[in-house]
Amino acid sequence: MKEILKNIIQLISYRESAGPEDFILEENLFDKKAVESNQGGSGEPPIFAEKEGADSVNEGRDEGSSQSKGRVRSRRRKKGESSGEEPEQQSNGGDQVHGSLEQNRNRIDQIYGLPVNKDLIVRSFTMGTSPPTGGFAIFIDGLADRTTVNLLLQNLMVHTRMYCNNEGSPASYIMKNLLPGSQIRTLDSFKKIADSVNYGDTAFFFQGSAQAIVVETKGWERRAVSRPNVEQTISGPQESFVENLRVNTGLVRKIIRSEKLFTELFQIGARFPSDVAVMYLKDLANPQLVEEVKRRISSITVDYVNDIGILEQFIEDDPYSMNSQTLSTERPDRVAALLAEGKVAILLGGSPFALVVPVTMYSQMHTGEEVYLRWQYGTFLRYIRTISFYLALLLPGSYLAVVLYHQEMVPTELLLFIAGNREKVPFPTLVEMLLMEFSFELVREAGLRIPGIIGSTIGIVGALILGQTAVQANIVSPILVILVAVTGLASFSIPSYSLAFAVRIYRFFYIIMGSVLGFFGISIVLYVQILLTTNLKSFGVPYLSPTGPRTHSGPDIVFRLPIFMHRRRPDYLNPQDDIRMSQNPRGWVEEGNGGEKQG
Repeated sequence: MKEILKNIIQLISYRESAGPEDFILEENLFDKKAVESNQGGSGEPPIFAEKEGADSVNEGRDEGSSQSKGRVRSRRRKKGESSGEEPEQQSNGGDQVHGSLEQNRNRIDQIYGLPVNKDLIVRSFTMGTSPPTGGFAIFIDGLADRTTVNLLLQNLMVHTRMYCNNEGSPASYIMKNLLPGSQIRTLDSFKKIADSVNYGDTAFFFQGSAQAIVVETKGWERRAVSRPNVEQTISGPQESFVENLRVNTGLVRKIIRSEKLFTELFQIGARFPSDVAVMYLKDLANPQLVEEVKRRISSITVDYVNDIGILEQFIEDDPYSMNSQTLSTERPDRVAALLAEGKVAILLGGSPFALVVPVTMYSQMHTGEEVYLRWQYGTFLRYIRTISFYLALLLPGSYLAVVLYHQEMVPTELLLFIAGNREKVPFPTLVEMLLMEFSFELVREAGLRIPGIIGSTIGIVGALILGQTAVQANIVSPILVILVAVTGLASFSIPSYSLAFAVRIYRFFYIIMGSVLGFFGISIVLYVQILLTTNLKSFGVPYLSPTGPRTHSGPDIVFRLPIFMHRRRPDYLNPQDDIRMSQNPRGWVEEGNGGEKQG
């Protein structure tokens, strides 16, 4: 038994090995800065180090640094073994395409780690020129369209014209005369060529040419345009964004058919670049707003951004606020409508959502469907949604405040009914409320994480069984189950998922303060929340505009007037043209009496 315990202890205990192939602890850049600071040095370690600086630090490490205090896990390099980092002479002169086909092939093998890397396809060929010219093509399997690549190779190998001209660049002649393609260009840098190939293009190298020809051959698998899954509507368009950036920009441009719709592309991510598209109407959007959006996006220094939600956290004004300062939507028609008001849309490759800035709390309470309905229906829906917002925020806390401190506000019969139902409940009212709220959040989260086929069933059945069983077991009172259910339904009616999440978190503050100080505590939390929300801005626009501060509101805040009365664009955006329609947009109606024109 003693030997068994000894073997188990040896198995789970940490032992540092000094073997050349094992991991050891080694001091890094941040540890060096920390040691210098502790020894009296000034300055803080950089939050984000550029790649070149990090490489130089890695290359300058020695084996003796593993003896220092602050240590991290790193790989020891063999003496004389390639470290994977690009040598200085290769990063400068070695980045240029050579005239020798063999040198170019060796450089491509080195960049992509061939033949270990199986994703890159290298196809050698010989053109039927006079004299024959050798070459090879590279593309990534799964990103490039094989049919298009085969067509390009067929043109080079079979349909080659006589090429006897020794003047000029061979790549320029081949690009102009031999290769079809809508997007084709010549590049002389391996870094730019690799970036294009990684995005689905095909690069062609030729003997005697110090340039490579890159042809657009993107053809990866993608999801087809389908109905919206999050922002579902009964009326209106039924298309949603997908994960392909160019498909998303095309969906918006299909709605706004104007040459004034500008799309500017950026790349963010130092290690794994992602494409970001900024869309705006040149003759409507505030130029300062457009420049601010581009400045924030271009200043992001991070390795990888894989979703629009991560990008949102990098560009929002106040990341510590629970209120989202951007509007996330999956509907191209809604993006087009907001662009027509003078706002700016941000789309990220690989994300089926778009961000629209700036945003206000009122626009987060709006949906696209109410615009397509008659103004009476839209106004009714907005009032229902506004009441739901306050119910989801204040109802549980107000119930605790009334039951614990302000019983005189409740009719006697209702108060006796509440007290009678709580007679057998062993927990205080606050514990009872927190228990039901936690259970409801648990059912909601479980319904989202369970596969969709049974998720909705689990949510409904779980809530019914838990509520009924808890009441029968005298753990909670029936009226509390009703209040929590109404609160949950009210939070579901908030269109913006981010705003609904903030309301769910704020609700617990009202519950605690309502149980401690009654309506006085609720008033304190409400005052603090209004103060914080009033000071919040989205790209320079106050979050509570147009009510705080007061500007020209128009007939599209909480209520909706007939669509032909929405003559002006929102004033808080400062658009270049604030007039949306003429004085009498319904030309068939006579001015003055509202009668129909006689032919």
